[in-house]
Amino acid sequence: MATRDIYTTAFDEDVQTTATDCPDCGGRIRQTGRETICEDCGRILENNHLDRRPDWGRNDDGDSQKRTGAPLTPTRHDRGLSTEIGYKTDGNGNTLSSTKRRQLNRLRREQSRAQWQSKADRNLAYGLSEVRRIVASLGLADSIRDQACALFRRAQSEHLCRGRSLESVAAASVYAIARCNGLGRSRAEVASSARCDQERLTTAYDAMNVELELPTQPIAATDRIPRLATELEVPDHVRRLALELAQEARERGLTIGYRPSGVAAGCLYLAAQRVGLCLSQQRIADIAGTSQTRSAVGKTTYSRSIPESDHRNPDETLVTSSW
Repeated sequence: MATRDIYTTAFDEDVQTTATDCPDCGGRIRQTGRETICEDCGRILENNHLDRRPDWGRNDDGDSQKRTGAPLTPTRHDRGLSTEIGYKTDGNGNTLSSTKRRQLNRLRREQSRAQWQSKADRNLAYGLSEVRRIVASLGLADSIRDQACALFRRAQSEHLCRGRSLESVAAASVYAIARCNGLGRSRAEVASSARCDQERLTTAYDAMNVELELPTQPIAATDRIPRLATELEVPDHVRRLALELAQEARERGLTIGYRPSGVAAGCLYLAAQRVGLCLSQQRIADIAGTSQTRSAVGKTTYSRSIPESDHRNPDETLVTSSW
């Protein structure tokens, strides 16, 4: 009776075979699943970089697990694990029959009904979509979007959405993350892209800042100068001079108790005046969100406190627009 050897090797395991000899040293050649090498001199005669094995990873426990599909994302209420049912064609691009399309329509309807486990999931999906819309409208980075979505999820878990609109909490999440990352985004700018007014945004942000203990930093005039310089289309040397003036005023304590946007407007106007660039006070005040009179007073007093020839006069004070 014929017999057959039973091999316990799996797919693509190293299978050692013996060829003739190495063309250089005449040593023994070993052939594996990916390359052919000489055991004596170590020369690689043939190399195959194509790995047909499945893509496996390892978790912290040491158990192997397969990596498939898109990565998890905090911007979705189900973290990106939802199922989508297509239309008309299958996965290979073949056209579906009318019977199969009617079946998929019924499955799609049942899936939409069972998509939300509770009212909280529906509110979470709407809030995260509002966060994504505000971030896209402001032109912020994807990292800011992910952090804002995670903050909105945390605020809902702490029951901070009760009694407040989801739009205001979403806008407050974006503004809070912008504050924590040192971005020069004002409340009025965020509220203009949101579906709520500035008062509701401020109320939601104050509640989140107290309850969640956010690591927010005080707003500085140096954070507002780059955006003002970009909108005014001033040269780079004017912007650098305005940043130097604002930093020196902050170090001397001249900006305490005054609005950062007013200080930024005064520094930018003074820097443009010193280099001979003509800028309108009304235009700077409109973009900075302050009045023309207060901006002019702040510029004049700031110019007296730190003149161009001597930046070390501590007797004068800075007057800008108040809060």
